[in-house]
Amino acid sequence: MANRGKSSSRKPPNPVAELEKSEKSENYQGLDRRWHLAQNEHEVAVAEFEYALIRAWEAFARWQSECLAAITGLEMNGNDNAILHIIRLKDRPKGIKEVARLMNRDDLPNIQYSLRKLSQAKLIERAGPSNKRKGTTYQVSEKGRVITDQYALLRSKLLIGFTKSVGTLEQDLEQASLNLDLMAGIYEQSSRIAATHRQPLD
Repeated sequence: MANRGKSSSRKPPNPVAELEKSEKSENYQGLDRRWHLAQNEHEVAVAEFEYALIRAWEAFARWQSECLAAITGLEMNGNDNAILHIIRLKDRPKGIKEVARLMNRDDLPNIQYSLRKLSQAKLIERAGPSNKRKGTTYQVSEKGRVITDQYALLRSKLLIGFTKSVGTLEQDLEQASLNLDLMAGIYEQSSRIAATHRQPLD
C-alpha cells in the first residue's frame, strides 16, 4: 500500500530501439545484408530482387537451352530458343524489329545472329520477299513447327509438371508477372534518365 503512489522506476520502451531489434532478429538471423549497393532496408530489398532476377534468368536460359537440346541435339542458347518461339507466336511472320520489340531488346546485331543460327538449322525461313516497310520477315519452317510442338510437349510434361505440384503458384506467378512488368517500366525510365547524363570517355 505504501508504494501505490510512487512512480515506477521502469523505463518506457523505446519504439526506435524495438524496431531495430526486430529488424535485426528477422534479418536472416543476424546476417548483415548491407553492401555498397544496399545501405538500408529498402535498398537491400531491391538488391535481393535484382539478384534473384539474375539467378532466375540464368536458370530459365539453361532450361530453354537444355529442353531444345533434348529434342534436337542442337547447341542453342536461351535467347535463340526464345526467338524461335517468338517467331512461332500466333503463327504470324515477324521481322527483326518486331522480335526486338516483343522481347524488349535493342541489340539488333545479336538478334540477327540468332536468326542466322535458326535459319542455318532450318528451323525458320524467310516469309516471302523483303519489302521496304517491314524488311525481311521470318516464319517457322515445317521442321521448326515440329520442333516447337515437341518442345511444348516436353515442357508440359516436365516443367509444368513441377509447377502444378506447387500449391498456390499459379496465383503467385500472376502477381509476380505484374510486379516484373512494373519493375521493367521503372528500370526503363531510370535507364533513359541515366542515358541523358552519360559522361564522355576520357
